[in-house]
Amino acid sequence: MVANRIEKRNVETPKRAWLLGLAAWALPGAGHIIQKRWLRGILLGGAVWAMFLIGLWLGGHLYAVSGKEHGLSALLQLLPMIANFGSGLPYLFCLVGNIGFTDNAQLVTYEYGNAFLLVAGLFNYLAMLGAFDIAAGRKQ
Repeated sequence: MVANRIEKRNVETPKRAWLLGLAAWALPGAGHIIQKRWLRGILLGGAVWAMFLIGLWLGGHLYAVSGKEHGLSALLQLLPMIANFGSGLPYLFCLVGNIGFTDNAQLVTYEYGNAFLLVAGLFNYLAMLGAFDIAAGRKQ
């Protein structure tokens, strides 16, 4: 039984799985759609896109480590930035266009928007890992 576990660990991951994982991160839902898992790709990708857009609509704040922060303040920005970065190209598009990076704390829906944006990125990480595992043959 232990030998079977060791053999499974030494199996090399196909390059296709890495490329599909990257595609799944960049465009939410794309990793599953490329593998012809249409319903799963549309549902997962649609959920990520919907949460991201609703988060922006509610006035949520996207995080980025800009260099203005020092010490503990920079570390406190790092974790939510990693979560937001999980949204892939939507996050990068907002970063380039400077959309969603201003604080709208005066809005009643501000905290809800933050939660939607953070969950969209974290959920896309899970969807990306699912697409990667399917492509690597670890999951069906």
